[in-house]
Amino acid sequence: MNWLSRRTRIAVLATALLLTAGTAGSAVATGGHDHAPREAAALTGTAKLYRSAGDDITFSFDAHLAAKDKADPTKATGTFRFSHYLHGDGAYAKVKVDCLLTGGKVAVVSGVITESDLPGAKGNRVGVTVHDLGRHDRLGYSWASVGNPAETKDLPKCVSSAPFEKVKQGTGDFHVVPWRPDF
Repeated sequence: MNWLSRRTRIAVLATALLLTAGTAGSAVATGGHDHAPREAAALTGTAKLYRSAGDDITFSFDAHLAAKDKADPTKATGTFRFSHYLHGDGAYAKVKVDCLLTGGKVAVVSGVITESDLPGAKGNRVGVTVHDLGRHDRLGYSWASVGNPAETKDLPKCVSSAPFEKVKQGTGDFHVVPWRPDF
């Protein structure tokens, strides 16, 4: 009889611990607020790309997909910027996000260039892929095979290249929030 009551006490204690852990996990998953689920996807951060010639290439992202829009990645909002300069020559662009897809630590974001000093780029869609690997992030972009963003006029939403570029050591701080659609 004493063994049975000890077994019962252990089962009750284990159940209580599981319930407590489940409640705490739910609070963490919702940011501590039962009414505010986390956003459906995000890509944030800034980094410079590594180039042996000393090019100054920077990408910055602030792209988000709200929880209410998780079924439609084309409802993503935000902006991203990029610039490429070498010996004082180059260009920059500011892009309005029109699609964001993420999976694990990889994100593909696209948008339309709203501001740029590169002739012919304004109004074109571009896409960028980021692989969030901590301080060793990687990046790819839709104009990799055509030369520059002015040549990506007919690019569909959420299209880019593989993340083939290396981020300059010490500059990678991209953060990807994975998308979890209800399929």
